[in-house]
Amino acid sequence: MKIKKIFIITFLLFTFHLLPLQSQTVYEPLHKDVYPYLSRMAQKGVINYNDQIKPLTRIYIAEKLVEISKKTRGLPAYGEAITEVERDELNFYLKDFGEEIKFIHRGEIQIYKGQKKPSLPSIGLSRQSLFGNDRYGRWRLFSYSSNLFKVNLSPIFGYQIGSNDNANQTHRWNGAYFYGYFSDNIGFSFDFRDNAETGDNIDRTKSFTPVTGISIAKSNKDKIEYSEIHTTLSTNWSWGEITVGKDFLQWGYAQSGQLVLSQKAPSFPFIRLDIRPASWLKFNYIHAWLNSDVIDSNETYASKRPIQNRTLFRDKYLASHTLIITPTKGLDISLGESIIYSDRLEISYLMPLMFFRLADHYLSNNNNSAGDNAQFFFGISARGFIKNTHLYGSLFIDELTISDLFDSQKQRNQLGFTLGGSVVDLPIEDLTLTAEFTKIFPFVYSHFIPTQTYESSSYGLGHWIGHNADLIYGSVNYRFMRGLQATVWGQYVRKGGEGVIDQQYTLPSQPFLFGLRTNYTFLGIDVKYEFIHELFVRAKFLYSKASSEQTNGTFINDSKTEFNFAIYYGL
Repeated sequence: MKIKKIFIITFLLFTFHLLPLQSQTVYEPLHKDVYPYLSRMAQKGVINYNDQIKPLTRIYIAEKLVEISKKTRGLPAYGEAITEVERDELNFYLKDFGEEIKFIHRGEIQIYKGQKKPSLPSIGLSRQSLFGNDRYGRWRLFSYSSNLFKVNLSPIFGYQIGSNDNANQTHRWNGAYFYGYFSDNIGFSFDFRDNAETGDNIDRTKSFTPVTGISIAKSNKDKIEYSEIHTTLSTNWSWGEITVGKDFLQWGYAQSGQLVLSQKAPSFPFIRLDIRPASWLKFNYIHAWLNSDVIDSNETYASKRPIQNRTLFRDKYLASHTLIITPTKGLDISLGESIIYSDRLEISYLMPLMFFRLADHYLSNNNNSAGDNAQFFFGISARGFIKNTHLYGSLFIDELTISDLFDSQKQRNQLGFTLGGSVVDLPIEDLTLTAEFTKIFPFVYSHFIPTQTYESSSYGLGHWIGHNADLIYGSVNYRFMRGLQATVWGQYVRKGGEGVIDQQYTLPSQPFLFGLRTNYTFLGIDVKYEFIHELFVRAKFLYSKASSEQTNGTFINDSKTEFNFAIYYGL
C-alpha cells in the first residue's frame, strides 16, 4: 500500500513538472445561478456549452461570459436573442468573474449596455479590499490580488424559519468560503459550514429526498448538528487540468435528480483529470475514496479505555471515466464507465484509459465473488436544434444480459434512464418550462457485497429515488428581473418494494414496481431574490402526499405541508 501511494504522488509531481502550466483552475460551486444562465444561452444558440460533468472551472465560465458579451454586442442576430433581464444578469456575472476575465484578456472588457467599465489595473499592481467592492465592483468580505497571489474571502451565514406539518423548525448555518490562485499555475478553494436544525419533525435521515445526506455530529430530542467541508487544489495547462479535492461531482442533466453522479451522497475525496485533445473531444477521469460504513472487524482492536475499541471501516473506492464527443454545435454524446471496488487500492483502476470491466475479470480471475461492481452509462444533449430548446437523456446500465435480452425468464436487466427537455422564452420572455421522466428498474445500484453498493456514507451516488421507481417532473420558472425569480414545480413518484438481495440474482427477475407500492405527490413553490452577489432572501412552500399500499390492496394517504423563509449569504 505504501509503495502504491508513493507511486501516485511521484507520478503526479512528475506530471506537474513536465506540463506547460499556463492557466488557472478553480471550480465554481454547483449551487451558483450562473450554471442555468449559461445553459439558457446555449439553448438559444448564443454559445456552445459543455456541462455534462460539473462543477466547471471559473475560467471556462468566464470564457463563455466573454463570448456572450462579444456576440450580443457585435452581432444583431445574437443581440435580439438575449432579453433585457439576461443583459442585466450578464453584467452581474461579469463583475463576479472579473479576475478570470482579466486573465483571459490581460486587459479591459466592456460591460454590456454602456455601464461603467471595470477597473483593470496593470498586471503587476497589487490591490486589496476589506468590507467593500473589489476592483471589478463586486462586494467581498476580503479581496487581495497581486501578480503572484490572488484570493477572495466570503462569509457563509444563513437563518431559516418555518414549519413542517404544523411543527416549528429553524435551520442556521455559518462558515467561510475562499478561493484564489498562486501565479498562473495553481488554483485552490475551501468551503466550510456548520449546521444546526431545531424543532419537531426534523428530517434526521434525509433519505427519500433530493436533499444531500448528512453525518450527524450531535443529536438530541429536538436538535441535530452537522458540518460540511469542500476543498480543491488544481492546476491546468492549455489542453487539460488535474484536481485533488473533496467536493460534489455531478454527471448528466436533470433538475429532478441525476442517474450517474448526483449531490445526494455527502461529498467525498477524489482525483479528477480532464483532457481536451480537440475541440470536438473531451475526456474525464475520476478516482474517488468513498465511505463504506462497513466495519472491518479484523482491524478492530482494544484501546486504552476499557469500554471502547478502536473501530476501522472497510476501504471503498470509485473509478470512473467518460468520453464526450461533440460532432456538431449543440450536440454532445457521452459514453462512460465506472467501477466500485473495495478493500485495497488497485493500480489497474488508477489507469485513466483502462477498460475497468476487463480489468475486473483479470483481477478476480472471473470469480464473481472476488470481483468488483462495474457500470456503463450514456448521455446525449441537444441544444438549439429546436428553437430555444434543450433535449437530453441519460442511460445507466448496472446489469445487462445481451444474449437473453428478449427472454423474460432468463434476462436480468438492471438499468435506469432519464428523458427530459426544457424550452425558454415560450410563450413569453424569461420563462423556462421543463419536463422530465425517470425510470429505474429493480436492484439498480445494489450489490451482494456490502462494500460494493453504488453508495457512499450509506447514501446513493445516483438518483435519490433509488431502484424500483419512476418519476414524472415538471416546472415553470420565471425571472421577473435580475436576481428575482420564482419556480412552480410538481412531481409524481411511484416507488415499489426494496426486496432482498437474493431476489436480485434469482431468475426470472422481479417485475417493475414489485412489492407494496407507495405513490408520492409533491407540489412546490420557490421564490428567491439575490440583492447583491450571494446575498439572498428565499421562501419555499411544499405540499406532499404519500399513498401507501396495504397487503389487502388498499392505500392509506398521509399528507403534509412545509413552509420556510430564509435569509443567507452564500448557501
